[in-house]
Amino acid sequence: MTHSVSLTVNGQDHTLEVDGNQTLLETIREKFHLTGAKMACEEGRCGACTLLVNGNAVASCVVLVSDLDGATVTTIEGLPSEGELHPVQEAFLGCTALQCGYCTPGMILSSISILDKEPNAGENEVRRKLSGNICRCTGYVKIIDAIQLVQRDRQIENS
Repeated sequence: MTHSVSLTVNGQDHTLEVDGNQTLLETIREKFHLTGAKMACEEGRCGACTLLVNGNAVASCVVLVSDLDGATVTTIEGLPSEGELHPVQEAFLGCTALQCGYCTPGMILSSISILDKEPNAGENEVRRKLSGNICRCTGYVKIIDAIQLVQRDRQIENS
């Protein structure tokens, strides 16, 4: 059974027909050809498929796209604005918070969600909130450094 779904993906409005059991990850990768989000565990446990849906980090491998009519979806490909990387992307580069890169899109999107919802979250809270994103290269220290760098930069901008 197919469903008509309206989505805004990376700022572009789309209406599409989707199967009732099609996941957001499948739709993003197959219909939009956006491959930053990775298929890994298919159980919502690793974070490789993390996308932002209405600003919330979600495991797109377990979310049915038919449940998202009217939603706004942001992928890693949708972050650069006017040729400029997002501040979290810049911080990940500056802190060398990536190794193989497989987890990086999900880590960055989860980090953005954390920073937007709890801009002053402490290190332990950030670690807890990132616990759904697995880095098999053990890059967590530099990832936390990158998030804290963005927090400091935002505090300076706001003072």
